[in-house]
Amino acid sequence: MAADLTILESALGHSFKDRELLERALTHKSRVYERVAESGIAADNEQLEFLGDSILGFVVSECLVRRFASFPEGRLSKLKAHLVSAARLHEVAQELGLGEYLLLGRGEEMSGGREKKALLSDAVEALIAALYLDAGLEAARRFIETRVIGALHASENAAEAAVTDYKSALQEMAQTLKLPPPRYVIVAENGPEHSKTFTVEVRLGKEWVSQAQGLSKKSAGQRAAQQILQQLTEWGR
Repeated sequence: MAADLTILESALGHSFKDRELLERALTHKSRVYERVAESGIAADNEQLEFLGDSILGFVVSECLVRRFASFPEGRLSKLKAHLVSAARLHEVAQELGLGEYLLLGRGEEMSGGREKKALLSDAVEALIAALYLDAGLEAARRFIETRVIGALHASENAAEAAVTDYKSALQEMAQTLKLPPPRYVIVAENGPEHSKTFTVEVRLGKEWVSQAQGLSKKSAGQRAAQQILQQLTEWGR
């Protein structure tokens, strides 16, 4: 690899006993065929990503319950959706400079794979699994609490401020529930040109629908998405 993995290990706060676990966590499936040719080993990070996703969800849930004992389930669900989202994991990957460490196939390299949100967020989940397999749950928990959750402060206002993009949270929820992406439609525009009120409808699958108003299309869409998230939280109970 061109990048020095010891620098990444320093940023992770962990020196791997099994360096192959770290390399596998950084290996995209596009690289597998080339890696087989070079080393005879076929191992990308998809299985690690699968495991890391579960570990991340568990640790985040546990930490939120401990930190915000007074929060109802709905508020905890919103915070969790934010913290495990691809957008949040992408931020973590950027802070680590993870793109320069990825092992990519030539085609993925040429198409800008080192900067792709999906690849980077998946690699963070794979890293969490690698930490777990190399040193146990505490190593994974330290990373998650420091890098993923660390920005949240133990005040209700600060925690609530972390969740402002309800449309992204709803998109993540739809993927988790294996539903089609939410669809947004402007159903009404009222008032004079300089002071319009917009009504936006969002539909998720066949059952979930909500409408909300706002002074901009964006704010109306966010409110409608928030309402769907609340409906899904109630349904999950």
